[in-house]
Amino acid sequence: MPTLYALKPAFQAKLRPLSDRLAVAGVTANQITLLAAALSVATGNLVAALADHRAVFLLMPVVLFARMALNAIDGMLAREHGQASKLGMYLNELCDVVSDLALILAFAAVFPAWGVVAFAIAANIVEFAGVLGIAAGTGRNYAGPFGKSDRALALGIIAVLVACGLWVEDIAPFVFPAMATFSLVTAINRIRSGLNGS
Repeated sequence: MPTLYALKPAFQAKLRPLSDRLAVAGVTANQITLLAAALSVATGNLVAALADHRAVFLLMPVVLFARMALNAIDGMLAREHGQASKLGMYLNELCDVVSDLALILAFAAVFPAWGVVAFAIAANIVEFAGVLGIAAGTGRNYAGPFGKSDRALALGIIAVLVACGLWVEDIAPFVFPAMATFSLVTAINRIRSGLNGS
């Protein structure tokens, strides 16, 4: 199914010169992975703590985009500069889980907490289903429709609407449960893909 992940090669191409410079400077993929996680955790905590000042949600799209860029860069450093390692694989997957939780759960400060928590759990199920493709012998699976990039776009749009006072309160209880549902559909697609060997 269509997903923003399909745009990753073009996104990486734009970031490759920066990735090459970082490699020359001695920056490692694991350092970038940890930086992305630290940035996500710090932002999630800050937004949750200052949620009464809705403008703080403008940090979300900026950090979500930065996280996507850092995730692309750490992958290029690993693959294209001989930095791939088993530790890097673990850090990449675990830091993604930590980052997702930190950024998603911050929205519980302004949305019904049960829906936000349901979405956070479903998002992690999606990534776990993707990782299990490795154990199934089909490789890491990124099938859509609601993978990491799509979640980031959705959260960024919601954050901007909240920050600008344009959010429609009547639909607030339904948004995160709907995204949790899309996430579960995505997890099912990844499982099916793994079972079909694709």
